[in-house]
Amino acid sequence: MHSRRSPKQKQPQEQEHHHQEQGTLITMPSADGIQLSKTNSNGSSNSNIRDVEKNEQEESSSSNVVHAQKADSSMNMATFKLVLLVGMVLQNSATVLVGRYTRSNGAPAEDLYEVSHLILICELSKFILSCGLEMYTSQGKFMESVKLHVLDRPMDALKISVPAGLYLVQNTLLYVALSNLTAPMFQVTYQSKLVTTAICSVILLQRSYNARQWLSLVGISLGVAFVVLGERKAEDEEEDSEKGVNLSVGLVAVTVACFSSAMAGVYFEKVLKKPATHGAKVPNASVWMRNMQLAFFSVIIALFQGGLKTSASGKSYLHGFDMWVWILVLLQSCGGLLVAAVIKYADNVLKGLATGVSVVLSSGLSMLIFNTPLGPKFAMGGALIMTSVWFFSNPLPTWCVPKEQNYETAITKNLLPK
Repeated sequence: MHSRRSPKQKQPQEQEHHHQEQGTLITMPSADGIQLSKTNSNGSSNSNIRDVEKNEQEESSSSNVVHAQKADSSMNMATFKLVLLVGMVLQNSATVLVGRYTRSNGAPAEDLYEVSHLILICELSKFILSCGLEMYTSQGKFMESVKLHVLDRPMDALKISVPAGLYLVQNTLLYVALSNLTAPMFQVTYQSKLVTTAICSVILLQRSYNARQWLSLVGISLGVAFVVLGERKAEDEEEDSEKGVNLSVGLVAVTVACFSSAMAGVYFEKVLKKPATHGAKVPNASVWMRNMQLAFFSVIIALFQGGLKTSASGKSYLHGFDMWVWILVLLQSCGGLLVAAVIKYADNVLKGLATGVSVVLSSGLSMLIFNTPLGPKFAMGGALIMTSVWFFSNPLPTWCVPKEQNYETAITKNLLPK
């Protein structure tokens, strides 16, 4: 007996046949819920899925490439900064050693060079070297660069006279401080210029330092003072005891000198790191153009301070300039360019750290070369400088931090986006 199908039973077969011809709607899971996708008989839905997955893989790979490039760029910049700071440590140390040799090589006093003449020659050398580097970076268009950044924009060039004038104020006040303070008091108070530099960086450049870094800066300042005091001789202390001092005048002078030095360096850094204005017709001046402008104003100041005057003893100009003095001129000139590069690509505080390390290095080499006696003050100051430099750049060890703070830091790191 044959069973007969009802019309309702035939309906799904007809619908299935119809869907095979026209296409069907299938459900696909997605991040936002159930998604409807239309497929046809040639399997276009599978092709679309493969295309989406392929696009996602390409986007992921391109994102990974971008992150890798950024990481490589950061690593290269960190290495470049380290090379600059190491170069500055070596240059400062060599300058101190050569300068000490030129003034204490046993030559009679009448055969020594005039310091004012040396300053003028050094500033002229910085100016000439900066001109050469500007010509190189501008691909031979030196006069066009001068016209663009000096002749056509004189007020912009005059901005560099501010740090030059501040350096003049600093040097003048240092003589006042030396005349009214004993050498130990002067050395201890003058080393606070690293802390004042950090204060000026916070004010002018909106930088921030944590408590560990502030303590490290104070430690470096005290360490440098201990190292310098450790090199003093007994006859120097006798001269200080015989010298009449005015403590209030000396402290005010050295404080203003420290802030003048800090303001000059931070202001110059602010000018060097000024971001380019979007759509500006004139690009920012290069670091060598800025250094050339600074050297130009420094030459004028050196002339004003008597760089062209002959000495009272009747010495001719450049008297006493032997081979070692010219090496000192070269070191000073290259040091000026190196300082500009460090300020441009690092900052003034890191420059101060490098200077502190160079004090330890030059003092140690002075003991080996010139038999300079170094006592416990030098050892204590050197250890304090090195420890402070380390803690300024590195976090505290985990055993120094309370467990609750470590736990909160770990949670915060896990919650923050990578």
